[in-house]
Amino acid sequence: MARLKDKLSRTRKIFNDKIKEAFKSTKKRGEILDDIMESLLLTDVGIAASEKIISNLKEKSKKTDSIPAVKQHLEDEINGILSKFSPELNTNSRGTVVMFVGTNGGGKTTSLAKTAYHFKKKGEKVLMVAADTFRAAAQEQLSEWGKKLNIPVIKGSYGSDPAAVTYDAIQSFKAKQYQILLIDTAGRLHTNINLMSELEKIKKIISREIEGAPHEVLLVLDASIGQNALHQAREFSKFSGLTGIFLSKLDGTAKGGSVISIVDELGLPIKLIGIGENEKDMLEFSPEEFIYALLS
Repeated sequence: MARLKDKLSRTRKIFNDKIKEAFKSTKKRGEILDDIMESLLLTDVGIAASEKIISNLKEKSKKTDSIPAVKQHLEDEINGILSKFSPELNTNSRGTVVMFVGTNGGGKTTSLAKTAYHFKKKGEKVLMVAADTFRAAAQEQLSEWGKKLNIPVIKGSYGSDPAAVTYDAIQSFKAKQYQILLIDTAGRLHTNINLMSELEKIKKIISREIEGAPHEVLLVLDASIGQNALHQAREFSKFSGLTGIFLSKLDGTAKGGSVISIVDELGLPIKLIGIGENEKDMLEFSPEEFIYALLS
């Protein structure tokens, strides 16, 4: 919890500076709510989610100007949004398959590697797949992570069919009895209108070869771009089967409030968060810990 609080320091400072101003004893309820609204917007919570929170706060605080009560209502409102969906990863004892999707540059490959380390640390046998065959750099990056973490990587030749690479990886996954299969996919959102159909094809191969898979399809979003991450997410929502968000680059940004609007607008849980460049810099998302880190 202390680690997350430290990583959220920029967002927390902006949020708390305004909140402290809001909760000065001389202020009236209307002024307090205006300041809270401003603090939400400054940390990139977004207009829609901020207005929803403030509207509910107005209703809840009609009968009191008590600062502790209003503060508690604020925590409850944020918790209500973030706790609407379970943040737990869906795994299967017979083998878990996770697809990673998202735009290039959002931290997708690094996020996958962190997840691989997370599972390996738990004693799981992990296999990584470089199915982004259109970007040599992505394959090389995952190969480097594989060497560093001592986790095998399956990749195809440059320009080969991503679904075929995925198929080969699944055969190895089953034959060698791996427990976790993590699949990196292409993210050329603005240059290739066929991206979504490519992702659907990969998903279809996985479903055909392993019953009930993929168990997770995680959309990797860059927290540092705040509300712009939502624009990316809307595009990927055209791809069926998204199960959750991996929010990368949450450390060092003043836009950590985007966590709230992302969950609220997309109707998807934040499952994992990236808080640095090291393989250890990943946390399973906890609404309670996030709220504590933000408001304490």
